[in-house]
Amino acid sequence: MARKTERGASGTSFHNTVLKCSVNDLIAMIGEPTREDNTGDDKVNFEWICETEEGDVFTVYDWKEYRSISKTETIEWHIGGMSSRVTERALTEILNLV
Repeated sequence: MARKTERGASGTSFHNTVLKCSVNDLIAMIGEPTREDNTGDDKVNFEWICETEEGDVFTVYDWKEYRSISKTETIEWHIGGMSSRVTERALTEILNLV
């Protein structure tokens, strides 16, 4: 199952895979964010760096909300990875954590 990692996420990108849920939902599924700056001043407020069962690194992050996000609000999260195969697998593993 999807889990947080200490590995780097360099080279990951968005491949049109998204997840709709809240910050609190993600925390319950995969733990505290790797990076959190919930000011709305940057393109990303929350980011998780994770890996799949197969060891592929992926990221989960909000994109261009440009506002502080309530931890209970449902928004669309981007899943980034090295390929669409990785991001789709990551989505499946995250949803299996529910």
